[in-house]
Amino acid sequence: MSDPAPPRAAQPWQQGLDAATAELKCSVGGLTDADAARRIAQYGRNELRTRTHRAIILQLLSRFANPLILLLLAAASISAFTGDVTSFVVILLVITLSVTLDFVQEFRAGRAAERLQQSVALRVTLVRNGREQERLASEVVPGDVVLVRAGDLVPADGLVLESRDLFVQQAVLTGEPYPVEKHAAEKAGPDAAPDVSSVFMGTSVLSGGARLLVCRTGRGTALGEISRTLTLRPPMDAFQTGVRSFGLLILRLAAVMVVLVLVVNAVFHRPWLESFLFAIALAVGLTPELLPMVVTITLSRGAIRMARARVIVKRLAAVHDLGSMDVLCTDKTGTLTAAQIHLEKHLDPLGQDSARVLELLAINSALQTGLRNPLDQAVLKAAPDAPGTWKKVDELPFDFVRRRLAILADDGRERRLVVKGALEEVLRVCTRLDSGGVAEPRPLDDAARAAIRALYQALGQDGLRVLGVAWKPMDSSAAHLASADEAELIFAGLAAFEDPPKPGAAEAIHALAHAGVTVKIITGDSELVTQHVCGELKLAMSGVLLGDEIEAMDDSALDQRVEATSLFCRVTPAQKNRVILALKRRGHAVGYLGDGINDAPALHSADVGLSVDGAVDVAKEAADMILLDTDLGVLLRGVLEGRRTLGNILKYVRMGTSSNFGNMFSMAGGTVLLPFLPMLPVQILVNNLLYDVSEIPIPLDRVDRAELERPRRWDVKSIRNFMLVVGPVSSVFDFLMFFVLRQFFHASEVLFHTGWFVESLATQVLVIFVIRTRGNPLRSRPAALLTLTSLGVVALAAALPYTPLGARLGFAPLPAALFPILGAMVLAYLVMVQLVKRWFYRRFEPVTP
Repeated sequence: MSDPAPPRAAQPWQQGLDAATAELKCSVGGLTDADAARRIAQYGRNELRTRTHRAIILQLLSRFANPLILLLLAAASISAFTGDVTSFVVILLVITLSVTLDFVQEFRAGRAAERLQQSVALRVTLVRNGREQERLASEVVPGDVVLVRAGDLVPADGLVLESRDLFVQQAVLTGEPYPVEKHAAEKAGPDAAPDVSSVFMGTSVLSGGARLLVCRTGRGTALGEISRTLTLRPPMDAFQTGVRSFGLLILRLAAVMVVLVLVVNAVFHRPWLESFLFAIALAVGLTPELLPMVVTITLSRGAIRMARARVIVKRLAAVHDLGSMDVLCTDKTGTLTAAQIHLEKHLDPLGQDSARVLELLAINSALQTGLRNPLDQAVLKAAPDAPGTWKKVDELPFDFVRRRLAILADDGRERRLVVKGALEEVLRVCTRLDSGGVAEPRPLDDAARAAIRALYQALGQDGLRVLGVAWKPMDSSAAHLASADEAELIFAGLAAFEDPPKPGAAEAIHALAHAGVTVKIITGDSELVTQHVCGELKLAMSGVLLGDEIEAMDDSALDQRVEATSLFCRVTPAQKNRVILALKRRGHAVGYLGDGINDAPALHSADVGLSVDGAVDVAKEAADMILLDTDLGVLLRGVLEGRRTLGNILKYVRMGTSSNFGNMFSMAGGTVLLPFLPMLPVQILVNNLLYDVSEIPIPLDRVDRAELERPRRWDVKSIRNFMLVVGPVSSVFDFLMFFVLRQFFHASEVLFHTGWFVESLATQVLVIFVIRTRGNPLRSRPAALLTLTSLGVVALAAALPYTPLGARLGFAPLPAALFPILGAMVLAYLVMVQLVKRWFYRRFEPVTP
């Protein structure tokens, strides 16, 4: 057990209801919309991190803080100062188009993603204008009256006005794993601590319900105070880490190239201004400056496509994580089974049908105020008249340590403690066997325990989920329950539930396996039931690990077992979390699908947390994505969308880095081999601008089916290797072009610049058709818009030297005899890249079956 949290000074509102209403200038009847509007202007939105939408002009201007843009602005200023008007205009045009394009596309993508996230934002029930309404949690203000029930997250700090067996999990604030009971202020007693009638933002309701007066919201809450003291940012996920590593790689390459060029130009005593501008243009040309835009747009479009596939994305980078997922951990209920549970049998300890067991079970299920689960609903469907004359006196909610739920009930004639839960945990606190009311209970000896366990095993082998039911009489004066009361109980019998397999579950799991995703079942249910369900679905599951076995293992031992284990049964929330972490340590990208209070830790720990629209607030808040249908088929469509999204991002990165690296390497080499600069700084910038325009439609491109059949990851090492292998091919043909221009056409400086400008742009643009697919480019159809922009840019580059603008940029018309040679070289280049690409994939990234 963790150390208790240090005592906090009581807030004024914790001194009682009168003090709270006086401070907040409100009543317990709730606010009007007009009151709430004034208070949200005063206190702000109920969010720990304030979301501020800056003016559009300020957002646009912030784009100019990019280091590359600042370098270009410096270059433009120097050009203007020295009278180089053409360079000044072109550089400003490059800056304007780059910044505007980047801003508009990211702004639209960001707003689209925000709308999707808003559709699954946390909502609460509150009292406004004298009636209950559902609103966004961010709209809650001090003075609001909010209603909470089991499974809800407490949306703000407040005071309990009314409560019904309210138990709250406060581990997020105190670290204490056990639930805490809360009472209305007037029932807490004069000597009670302030926290007894106070609830806090971020805590979760385990059972019962309450009416709360909101006193503090957002950053004014206890959780808000904690968040302000945190100086460390949350750790970056795999995608963010990959992008950052890639950025550092490009930065190092650019720095080396720029220094090399400056040194060479200094050695040859070339003009310092021209050398400086050339070096800046070289750095800009090497950097895929559209990467942030391509990433954001592609992820946002992926999120929108996933929404059409009934998957709502809350965290954009999770689109990548879902595409990378190679292990999915999930419960069986609602995924393998239809979640249409019905009570199949209610048996006494001898295995005979027992109306008494049904009566006790119905009292417990009808009167409990925790999250009403499918088992309770099945009981109440079988006993529609429950609980009859029985009234609840007190309750001990279910938790994942005791794994039992206890109800103290009274019907006016007697008072009973009725307990249901996991069979082993119920048997643990029983000492006698029920005789069905015809005789006194008899002792629960070892033989009787063995017979009960054998009955449990037989029911489990038939695929039935089994609970134990027990009770004992209580003194009529007993008014409150404690865990110590769960002792010396009378074992009444067993309840067996059936949950039929879900149609289509087997096909979905086989399809996930074919897509490279292994499904592992993590459940609190018994291994017998889980194996039976897997058998009915004809699923090949290997290895079973029980919660008790996991508890006895250290992390290294667990790491060895998780790989070959498919079923993890009778597990607690902490054990679920350990399984997820063990799989991650083994190098897997892990997804976790859960919908309960007990799933929150695992949802946080997984690479991508998945929940469903009908899940409790705690699970939905912890998840990265929300499935609108509890269906593995829906999830499979989401996985394929994630892979499609990442595939398009990697196309841009691989093409951009390899062709840019090759061209910039050629430029650096040209400064040594030629008596003049191989291309003027302004021409490099125009080349880069046209190239960027050609790649704008990449987020819209198709992805080969073969690329969707296996998990994909952002792999900086692979990107670097691809750049170093494919990039030099471009340089080989560039140097060949240098030779042709100088040797056969005796090119002057202007003609050389023009010829190489056209050749370099044609090769680096058209190579997208080779690099965009792992296979034969003639068999992979690109998006129509990508084809149009790519061919259009190449045509524009060829026509530019014949225009007045081309003359201003330092170009001259090319000899007609050069065009057949250019065409042959471009074709030969594309063929060579295809051969090198095939070798690269065979050598470094062979397709695994």
